[in-house]
Amino acid sequence: MNVAEAVGHALAERGVRDVFGVVGSGNFHVTNALVAAGARFHPAAHEGGAASMADGYARVSGRLAVLSVHQGPGVTNALTGVAEAAKSRTPLVVLAPEATNPHSNFHIDLPSLAASVGATFRRVTPSTVYTDVAWACAAGQTVVLGLPLDVQGLPAGPVSAGVPPVSRDLPAGTVSAGVPPDARNLPAGTVSAGVPPVSPDAPGVGSLVDALAAARWPVFIAGRGAARRGAAARTAIAELAARRGALLAVSAAARGLFAGDPWYLDVSGGFATPLAAELIAGADLVVAWGSTLNMWTTRHGRLIPPGATVAQVDTDPAALGRHRAVDVPVTGDVVEVARTCADALGHHAGWRTPALRARIAAEGRWRDVPFEDTTADGRIDPRTLSIALDDLLPRERTVVVDSGNFMGYPAMYMSVPDAAGFCFTQAFQSIGLGLASALGAAVARPDRLTVAALGDGGFLMSVAELTTAVRLGLPLLAVVYDDAAYGAEVHHFGPHRHPLDTVTFPDTDLAATARGFGCEALTVRTEADLRGVHAWLAGDRTRPMVVDAKVVSTEPSWWLEEAFRGH
Repeated sequence: MNVAEAVGHALAERGVRDVFGVVGSGNFHVTNALVAAGARFHPAAHEGGAASMADGYARVSGRLAVLSVHQGPGVTNALTGVAEAAKSRTPLVVLAPEATNPHSNFHIDLPSLAASVGATFRRVTPSTVYTDVAWACAAGQTVVLGLPLDVQGLPAGPVSAGVPPVSRDLPAGTVSAGVPPDARNLPAGTVSAGVPPVSPDAPGVGSLVDALAAARWPVFIAGRGAARRGAAARTAIAELAARRGALLAVSAAARGLFAGDPWYLDVSGGFATPLAAELIAGADLVVAWGSTLNMWTTRHGRLIPPGATVAQVDTDPAALGRHRAVDVPVTGDVVEVARTCADALGHHAGWRTPALRARIAAEGRWRDVPFEDTTADGRIDPRTLSIALDDLLPRERTVVVDSGNFMGYPAMYMSVPDAAGFCFTQAFQSIGLGLASALGAAVARPDRLTVAALGDGGFLMSVAELTTAVRLGLPLLAVVYDDAAYGAEVHHFGPHRHPLDTVTFPDTDLAATARGFGCEALTVRTEADLRGVHAWLAGDRTRPMVVDAKVVSTEPSWWLEEAFRGH
């Protein structure tokens, strides 16, 4: 095989099932080699959409994703989606053809470009191509794999029988070289079932056991790192919480991890319910499981009560104390650390009284918090819209939320069945990634209805991917929270009497736009208008449905007010 063919076949042999991208001359042969080896190629309308599709696919499926793009502008078009993936530590291999000649029109400084967005870079050579691919697949993060144009057609070196599942020169904090080959497609930050148990004498574990033994009111906050361990993390952390009488919460990225648990407070941070904020602020011990406790999760530190002991468990030592001081840092797998602590501790009732359980059942969801419905004058209250959709849609769903002023409404008012049912494209805080991310999620889980929650600005940025949605023929409902503006800027600058002409727009018939792409579509101004969604759900759902929801936008979102204050 030549190098391009070897890369494609080696990726397929490492378990790659799905590839997303836009094909040009530079990635034509490697993409075809992947398809010939059994992978499915999903063409997008734009490289930015392809990158987000790959990101959404990896998050929801827990499998390694591959993005294939053209050299030069293909790479730069994909860059925002790659940045989102890298900042989320998504397991993604970007096949990036390289014009290494600095005089080529296609030349870019690819290593520096990758580093600038937090991705890891590796350049393939003919003699090391199989080792290079093995390294990229096992890295557990976003890797830009440089494929120089002048070497793709050269003969590939022999397959080395000694190629390890993970190269010795992996960056710090990734899966170790001892992980078995079947771990190659695990999400970033996860480890396989072959990880040895954590010893009670391991650094930090004894201190965590002591802190748990001393705590009367512990609260556990699980983050992205725990969500990536899936059911194993849910079980281990929940069992330890039951033993110590702890309450369970999550960062927004891990929403759904403890769905159905009666002691689950849902999200900690800007999206926290009043009850969750009250109870978290009453903790004497906060344990972060695979969460960095950033400003969003802690409301700029205000949710963590003064005097409370803070512990943090993470596989990456560099994550410990990254955003705030930690009293008890523990380096280790969240599942094994939780199991070790449970084995060392007895039972303590803590928070778990019948009265509090009843209160969580009655007040633990945003939809249970009273509000004044402001639906009027042809615009629907976004809370009313979100609650109605929550009631209408099947429980088995994947909710993908784009960025923007609207984003709290679907994230707070629409339930998800588990952590794989929620995809939050907020690591880079770019609008316009949600629609394509939802397409990748739909490819990953065609058994579930995928719901893309979008703002009108983000929808219009990514509208070309409706072509891809129609081509895929997968069940997709896109709900556009349409306020005819960049709402975050309107509410941030408007009160200070700044001119808003640059961030407000004429009302547009987005439903008509969607129909032009071949979608089913309707405009929603009142709850009664959602009857069209009910009819679509009852059909075959082979064409995507786009809902242009004309939402009330008189109130600013407190979650973005906090964001602006934080920056």
